[in-house]
Amino acid sequence: MAGVIFALSSLLLFQTVSSCPKECSCDTHAKVVDCRGRGLYDIPRKLHEDTLELYLQNNRLRGLGSMSFRETPQLQILDLANNSITTLSPSALLGLRSLKVLSLANNSIREVDRRLLVSIRNLTILDLSFNTIGGLPGALADSFHFLTHLSLHYNRLTKLDRIHLEALGNLKVLQLKGNPWRCDCHLIGLKLWLETFAFKGGVVDSVTCIQPHLMLERDLRHIPYELFHSCMITSYSYLFANIHYLDNKHRMPSGQLHPSPRAPSGSDFSPPGEALLPECEAKQRSRPVNYRRAIATVVITGVVCGIVCLMMLAAAVYGCAYAAINAKYQRELKKKAKEAGSGEERKNIEREEDKEPLE
Repeated sequence: MAGVIFALSSLLLFQTVSSCPKECSCDTHAKVVDCRGRGLYDIPRKLHEDTLELYLQNNRLRGLGSMSFRETPQLQILDLANNSITTLSPSALLGLRSLKVLSLANNSIREVDRRLLVSIRNLTILDLSFNTIGGLPGALADSFHFLTHLSLHYNRLTKLDRIHLEALGNLKVLQLKGNPWRCDCHLIGLKLWLETFAFKGGVVDSVTCIQPHLMLERDLRHIPYELFHSCMITSYSYLFANIHYLDNKHRMPSGQLHPSPRAPSGSDFSPPGEALLPECEAKQRSRPVNYRRAIATVVITGVVCGIVCLMMLAAAVYGCAYAAINAKYQRELKKKAKEAGSGEERKNIEREEDKEPLE
């Protein structure tokens, strides 16, 4: 009996030891696997399926293949910072439905495929800082309704669409510092969103402009709106977008998340390969009902203002004509009175001449 118990204990110990890769150290009670600074070129195998935290910082990983973490479906924290990752398979994180924290900081990632984010919808912290990312996919907003911390600092972002940020209703901290922001008409919406976000208690580090030269080294949040006076058309577009967004938000029942509209072609959130060249004309999209109503309201207001202006012009013409006629009438009256006065003087002179011979 003692031999059987010893054999079972030895087998259990062997399984426990064999479930931890030799390159890593494992804490079976906390279900933590630490593989930091081991010079790894690939994701270690033979990981226990109950692993909750996996640390792979400071290694030499160059990419993530399809289903790289299929052995750890219950993973909640995944840290891949300080590697040399350049490519991410669209299905690299497939199966990690419980993942809460993901760090890909300080790598060489240029783009993030929208399909990569589909399977990690419960993420709360995402760190993509210190990469070379030039644009974000539209699925960012659709996938991360529970996201509270988003780090995008020190990348190559030049613009960011506010519509996708508005869908991140639980966002508390946003880091955007160190990007070459181009503070033109495309960032008016982001400026407005940042001010609203800060007013609600959100934390933002800074959005320092690189272009144009007039706004060099200035924080977008502190630039007065007067410097965007040439963005009249864009401002009207954002106004209609605000009307549409607020109307939808008002109609939605409490607790339901606001759906994010599809990102326009050529925006920062367009998936790779779908951006249009600047000289290409974008295809017309069907305008939402509220957008059309807003345009109709503007048109009707313009027509009413035009009618009022015409009435004021007619009144001015009538007043001028009346004043001219009245002035002419007064001149004629004065002329007649003068002629009447001259006739009386002539009669008096004749009377005086008739009296002189008699004297």
